[in-house]
Amino acid sequence: MSTPDFSQLNTLAAEYGMLLPGSTVLCAVSGGADSIYLLHRLTLLRGILGFHLAAAHYDHGLRPTSQRDAAFVARFVEGWCGEEVHTDGTVLPPVPLFVGRGDVAAAAKARKAGIEETARAMRYAFLQETAQKIGADVIATAHTADDNAETILLHLIRGSGLGGLCGIPPRRGNLIRPILTTTRATVEQYLALYGLPHVEDESNADDAYARNRVRHQLLPLLEGYNPGFVDRMTHTAAVLRADHDYLNAQAYPLLRQVRQSPEGLLLPAEALASLPQALAVRGARLVLGKVRDGDDTCTARHLEAIVDLARSARPSGSVELPGGLTVRRVYGSLLFTFAASASLTPTPLALDGETWPEGSLYGCRCVPARCPGAPEPGVWYLTPFAGTPMLRPRQTGDALCLPGGRTRTVKKLLIDRRIPRHLRERLPVVADDGGVAALAGFGPAQDRLARPGEWAYRLEFVPGETLLTWRKSLKRKETGL
Repeated sequence: MSTPDFSQLNTLAAEYGMLLPGSTVLCAVSGGADSIYLLHRLTLLRGILGFHLAAAHYDHGLRPTSQRDAAFVARFVEGWCGEEVHTDGTVLPPVPLFVGRGDVAAAAKARKAGIEETARAMRYAFLQETAQKIGADVIATAHTADDNAETILLHLIRGSGLGGLCGIPPRRGNLIRPILTTTRATVEQYLALYGLPHVEDESNADDAYARNRVRHQLLPLLEGYNPGFVDRMTHTAAVLRADHDYLNAQAYPLLRQVRQSPEGLLLPAEALASLPQALAVRGARLVLGKVRDGDDTCTARHLEAIVDLARSARPSGSVELPGGLTVRRVYGSLLFTFAASASLTPTPLALDGETWPEGSLYGCRCVPARCPGAPEPGVWYLTPFAGTPMLRPRQTGDALCLPGGRTRTVKKLLIDRRIPRHLRERLPVVADDGGVAALAGFGPAQDRLARPGEWAYRLEFVPGETLLTWRKSLKRKETGL
């Protein structure tokens, strides 16, 4: 039997510039077959293509076997991704592994959100924070052609426009999917060829989840009707994505008619109303992305409502959108504006637990602990507080000196980081009788850091969905992807 073709990763990575020489790639590794395949391939390619590689694993704490998976990933990285010496004498260091942990169930309850949604948010928050900490250019996830086919079918079942039928994008911002055109069968052949171990997530066998039913029942049925169905779906998604991108490009001239006003962005209603429906809904999405710094997330129903508002004969009306955005008809114009900004409710910081203030962009975990020599990324160890510590909005005069920096006001830090105005009052400050001890998303005050070996409070902020959406949109805006 001939050796299977494993070149799909190389082809897709080259097409989208995923693995550039000199770049640093952070590979997300769950321990499952797909992520083990991806990590092993990247380990073999790093010396050939000249990129640096690191691995990351997040333990959601949802299953009894989650600690087993974390231990397996650690053993795999140590055993299969160690130091390499090339024939030319070049030495590649071992692949470093970064591990994060979180109580997803508790976070989901606190946020009043679903388990899967919360798990995904916490996992990607960890990956983004780790990438920022180590200077990684991209984060590689192990989505396969089968995952893409499942996603497209789920969108089709639930009802979707062309965007949903394009499936998972190979690249979005700093997220890359190098094996998106690689089938699960190819992954299994590769693991068998190299004798690579992996672990199985028992939840993947539970058909209570819609995706699992598609994977176990629908896909095999379609493969029976048309062998090679997943490969054909991969090709179809690429064709639809090209069509989708072309139509989006035709709608871009609309942005030239957008004007800034003190209340928000203004667009002549006729400019949107006169477009064909296929371009009008795309134009509405483009304007949403402009007003929300690249975040164009919304449903087809919302987009159609905006277009209907533009075509209405009435001089007034409004459409409420997620995230506090309102589109108002003001005679001949559409005004895209944010409602009055909410502010987080000042809340005492729990010194041995988790605190989620109402309206806050972050939750905060705080527990007594001895300060280690090298704290993990995104975790700070603070000296004991003076009086009762609070999580509260910024106040006039708040200032702190971040590690390695100079004393600056919180207001200036937020402006320089381009935190949107409507989010600033929801970013928690940790403060006590001695002043500001830490600022979520930025860091602790230099003079509040404990020394190694001292008893301290271990502080970790957990970003909520609104902040994750904004971060993603800002990253897309900075990279132009």
